[in-house]
This record gives sequence, structure tokens and C-alpha cells, in this order.
Amino acid sequence: MATVQTATTGNLGSIQRTVISQMRYTEEHNMPVVNLIEKFTLRKGEKQIDIPKADQMTASDLVDGVDMTDSQDIDATVVTATTAEVGLKVIITDKLARQFNQDVFGVVGRQMGDAMARKKDTDAIALFPSLNGGTTFGADNASLSYANASAAIANAKANKFGNPLFVVHHPNAVYNLSKDAAQVGTSGAQLPDAFAQAQVRSFYTGVRINQVPFFEDGNIEKISTTDSGYGVIAHKTALGHVSSQARRVERQRDASLRAVEMVITEDYGMFEVDDTKGAPLRYEIGDITTSA
Repeated sequence: MATVQTATTGNLGSIQRTVISQMRYTEEHNMPVVNLIEKFTLRKGEKQIDIPKADQMTASDLVDGVDMTDSQDIDATVVTATTAEVGLKVIITDKLARQFNQDVFGVVGRQMGDAMARKKDTDAIALFPSLNGGTTFGADNASLSYANASAAIANAKANKFGNPLFVVHHPNAVYNLSKDAAQVGTSGAQLPDAFAQAQVRSFYTGVRINQVPFFEDGNIEKISTTDSGYGVIAHKTALGHVSSQARRVERQRDASLRAVEMVITEDYGMFEVDDTKGAPLRYEIGDITTSA
């Protein structure tokens, strides 16, 4: 009697566990911006999340025995965030499943994790230019020098972006800063406790100026035909990541293809929470010469 080997028997369970485990690890450790911003969750049955934002208030001097006459209006505005589905499909053939190799499927998982992380991270990066009412620190053809970085931090603190602040920019922009920073002794500074989670530790550049750590993100792209790109200086409450449906894995057999389709989906959204808590940083991110 012949035995029929399909991808739904044998090693498929192990294959899926290997792929998903590697994907989850890779994704969580390859999206620095997402791991630096505020996170929200939509409850079951909710289609959006409404986040109230109140204007700054002012306290007044009081006189003993005199009633307070000054009052404050809350003037709250509401930020609404929704989600959208994102996902990808991987086809695992019966033959590949029968020849199960854990290392091979670990590679598949890493590729899937990279894809999901890149999508989430670029969605968050796309929000940078709208922060601070669209007013950018830096400019095209400007370098992220120590002086410019310090000026951006001073402006952020003067405009009460919040504390602690962080900076994220392209590795090539950070390279220019590192050259200056090494001369003034800011390289090698310990990562502040507020940013010490494992998911962002490997993106820390070792540069910290006025207690503000600098992270690098290779997903930042050039603006149109220029060599400059948008990074950001912000407090975590400037941007938000809202999740409605956590990562979901489903599989479906395609008999004629002699394979199983593994489908990964997630329902999330990236949105601006408070544009007064951050600003875009436009600096040069063109390729660095390695032969000077």
C-alpha cells in the first residue's frame, strides 16, 4: 500500500515553527523607529483609536485670601488612528518540506521578518517630514555635523519637545557626525536606560550629545533626486504605532502546485500623535567614499 506524503504531515509543523520563530525575532530587532515610538492597541470591535491632546496650560501667582479669577480652557483636540492590513505569502513545496533543513527555513524566516520590519519602519519614517508643522531642522546639502546636531537638540529642548529625546538618521549622516563627535569625546557614551531595550540597542551609534542618543536606520531614503534624507529628533509621544490584529499565520494547501502557501498578515497603523514633540532632520546621506 502506497503512503502519500503531503506538506501537511511530517515536518510541516516544525517548518512553520522555525520560520515563524525566526521571522518574529528578525522583525522585532530590525525596525528601530517602531521600537522607539509609542504603542497603542485597538480592542476587539473597535475600528479606530481616539487620542485626546490638550494644549499647554499656565499657572498663575495667587494672593492669600483672594479668590482665583484666571481659568483655563482645556482646548483638547483628538487624534484619530486607524489600521490597515499588511502581509506576505511564502510557498513551501512538498519536496522542500520532505527535505526539511532547519537552516534553510531559518533563512526563509529571516527574509520574511526583514520584509515585515522594513514595511513597518518605512511607514513610520514617512511621518517624519510632517512633524513640527513641517518645519525642518537642517537643509539639503547640509551635513549632520556636531554643531548642527547640537543646534537641533537646543531647538528641540527650547521648544519643549519633551524628555527624553532621541535622534534617528541614516548611517551615512551619522558617519559625518561621528567624525566630529570623536574629537569632542561624545562617542562611546552609554545608552540611557530609557532606550536600553534589546530591540534598539544594536542601532545605537555610541554618540550621545546633551543626553540625547543617536540611532541609525538604513531604511531612510534620499529625497527625490537629492543626496539628503529625513531623519528625526523627537520624544516617543510624537509618533504612534497602533495594532488591531497581531501577527496571524495561516496555511492552505494547493494540490496542483504540490505545495503549501503560508500567509502572514498583520493589521496595524503608523500615525502622528503630537507634531509638537518632534521635528524632521534633513541632512546629507549620500554614499561615503572608502578610498580617500
